[in-house]
Amino acid sequence: MPQPLPLENGRLSAAQSEQYRADGFLFPLPVMPAGDAQALRTELEALEAEWLDSDLPLPFGTYKRVNAHCVMPLAWRIGHDPRILNVVEGVLGPDIMVYSVEFFIKEPNTRHIVSMHQDLTYWGLGEIDGLVTAWLALSPATPASGCMDFVRGSHKNPILPHHDTFSENNLLSRGQEVRVDVAEADRVPIEIHPGQISLHHGLMIHGSGPNTTDDRRIAAVVRYCTPAIKQQVGARDYAVLARGQDRFGHFEGFEAPQAPFTPAALATYDEIRRAQAATMMKGAEKEGGLYA
Repeated sequence: MPQPLPLENGRLSAAQSEQYRADGFLFPLPVMPAGDAQALRTELEALEAEWLDSDLPLPFGTYKRVNAHCVMPLAWRIGHDPRILNVVEGVLGPDIMVYSVEFFIKEPNTRHIVSMHQDLTYWGLGEIDGLVTAWLALSPATPASGCMDFVRGSHKNPILPHHDTFSENNLLSRGQEVRVDVAEADRVPIEIHPGQISLHHGLMIHGSGPNTTDDRRIAAVVRYCTPAIKQQVGARDYAVLARGQDRFGHFEGFEAPQAPFTPAALATYDEIRRAQAATMMKGAEKEGGLYA
């Protein structure tokens, strides 16, 4: 198991920030006690038990997987957790927006994978440095449970050609896969444990294998960005200020959900989903909704 990287009063050191810029990723970073992560998992699984069979407009799994912070106070709290923001500030600087929060889950002993891809390929934000993903483990992410694999330094590439597979075992919206052969020797397994995060650049080539263990692999995944970046393809986009100032106004914001799945929050969610789906599914090789 990799040794956690020591933080300086909960923040990245200058050397760690430089390592992120060189490699395009950084891990494992301890941001909270394992017990706190377990409490978040317990809260999430209680929500699953309560809402899984409820009469929501969309399947409960869709709300977990896309912009969960719009409708779930738990996801909003995670995205605004100062312990995570303190670390992210070492990459993005003092002005930080939450672009999205999702719960990424691989059930035990399943074949679901994530093909090798670059996150920024279909988001309409361009080839930018101002976006970082913080991946918080709520259960162990190991090679056996399908942890992420990164290709060191691959964030220095532009957006590379991808193709859509729409594979039923692929957890991505289009089953998108980069048209580059990635050798096994070039994959760095990103093993992290409850309470730890990894950081990765939006242009990082990465993917993950199946969960072959008897436990769920559960992550809370937060995409953070600087206010300076902007949507270049779609007519509108959404993000909420988590720290510092927004001097640009490139994104539309929204209020924190006051309870799970309130009518107001569901209306906001639907508005954001339509706008972002128009961007992310543009040019897809077949029709389909965003994580339909």
